[in-house]
Amino acid sequence: MHTHPALHLPWRILVGTVGTVVILAGLLMMVAPGPGVAAVLLGLVVISTEFRWARRLVRPAQVWFHRAERYGIRLRNEIFRRVRERWAARRRPLPGTPPAE
Repeated sequence: MHTHPALHLPWRILVGTVGTVVILAGLLMMVAPGPGVAAVLLGLVVISTEFRWARRLVRPAQVWFHRAERYGIRLRNEIFRRVRERWAARRRPLPGTPPAE
């Protein structure tokens, strides 16, 4: 769409309209049941594909998301490590007991 000059403006209008509708739906979902914050962020992401000002708004959310993702991976790995240690401790015989044959 960006290479054809006649379609550039209609494409930007379409992207802006879709992003705005998603943002408005997200704002509505903040007072009604639904994933309001996620919809607002999704609408900003859609708009940020065409508009620089939206890209600047979305960037802090992307940084936060990547930090949360890394934290979640570290937490998952720590939980799995603890579970493996507990399973290994259960399989070890107690001190002073004869080994099972």
